[in-house]
Amino acid sequence: QVQLVESGGGLVQPGGSLRLSCAASGNIFSIEAMGWYRQAPGKERGLVARISSGGSTDYEDSVKGRFTISRDNAKNTVYLQMNSLKPEDTAVYYCNGNVVVTPTHRVYSFWGQGTQVTVSS
Repeated sequence: QVQLVESGGGLVQPGGSLRLSCAASGNIFSIEAMGWYRQAPGKERGLVARISSGGSTDYEDSVKGRFTISRDNAKNTVYLQMNSLKPEDTAVYYCNGNVVVTPTHRVYSFWGQGTQVTVSS
């Protein structure tokens, strides 16, 4: 089994910053793409940012220039640095990873439990 555990969410004022972390553990051979998604009340879950195993990144248009995704492959951890936060960034943020598991070396998609980010004055 593989577990993804997020941390770093919370309440922040508009214009503030937060850093989310997601650590993967378990039967991991390697991790391919990792990403952050978010879901606001009444809305569907959508991609915020993703990063390949080689470090290539993609961002949703509304977060470009404000959010930065990075990863530490040695720690099986992905980060999301969020700056200049806006009320519309309020959502539950979920981590996702495409994991090559042992011993089969098959690839499965795993999700974290989510962490709440609230941007409000």
